[in-house]
Amino acid sequence: MSIYIRDSINFLSKLSLWRLWNAGKLITSFYVTKYLQRPVQWGKPMTVSIEPTTACNLRCPECPSGLRSFSRPTGNLKEDFFRKTINELHRELIYLIFYFQGEPYINPKFLEMVRYAREKGIYTITSTNGHFLNDENAKKTIESGLDRLIISVDGTTQEVYENYRKEGKLENVLKGAANVVKWKKKMKSATPHIIFQFLVVRPNEHQIPEIYKLAKSIGVDEVKLKTAQVYDYAQGNPLIPTIEKYARYKQDSDGVYHVKNELLNHCWKLWHSCVITWNGLVVPCCFDKDASHQLGDLKEKSFVEIWQGQQYHSFRTALLNGRDKIDICTNCTEGCKVWAS
Repeated sequence: MSIYIRDSINFLSKLSLWRLWNAGKLITSFYVTKYLQRPVQWGKPMTVSIEPTTACNLRCPECPSGLRSFSRPTGNLKEDFFRKTINELHRELIYLIFYFQGEPYINPKFLEMVRYAREKGIYTITSTNGHFLNDENAKKTIESGLDRLIISVDGTTQEVYENYRKEGKLENVLKGAANVVKWKKKMKSATPHIIFQFLVVRPNEHQIPEIYKLAKSIGVDEVKLKTAQVYDYAQGNPLIPTIEKYARYKQDSDGVYHVKNELLNHCWKLWHSCVITWNGLVVPCCFDKDASHQLGDLKEKSFVEIWQGQQYHSFRTALLNGRDKIDICTNCTEGCKVWAS
């Protein structure tokens, strides 16, 4: 059986009638909103990103965790808070992304939380820089029931890799990936679906063909190419690829760069998903890295109160009235992803 078919069957197995009913309500309310041009929200989110930690061992140049530049508190997600949140949301949740900022495996309770979500029948995903996938953690990852493991491999040689993954060791990442493949085979496990994610930047764009060969040699299931977000792009940036299809930005005739995709005054993410920070803040999406648009605090209110509350309503209204006026939207890449397998 194809690895893609197997992963799809695994995902579809999570789709209870209640979750499908909820997804239908979300889709309907999104299109009713577009028609009426005012926020209508039915159902609970079917996707949630939860932040295991803000800590990271690397110093990547376009990442708040790497730059140690957060304007919000840093810390680790607590297991009891996570369980309480999942207990409120699990009936509707189809998949759960254990990632926002930071390196998930730094949280010592991370895999126990994955196991809890898996027991609730939720498709679980995480993204890691791969430096903590020692033999023990690789085995525990399989045992946790994690469904999808995304490993960032942004170069096929150390020299190129460290252009972006500052202080990273490619050898450790590849060994970690091999550990997971080994234990997956030993335990005859269909999960996790292992992905090498290659963030295409100018220093590594020439290695795109090589990442496929490297993934195949290790036994990784899939390669995904991802375009890179940069903060200071208007006057150009040495990370912007020269190959246009892999760049989020395009140069105008006057030499100034702009985001390629059209910024439409609607966003599916605001209707079907959200991000929850390690300390319980609910924010609109993964582009709000500093949690500057806080829509509620789960330490003070239930999720439903926040999801249907005035702050969320106001943010959705603002988006419908002019997405280009919301700072986190101006560098948005919805429609600019380059997926390849």
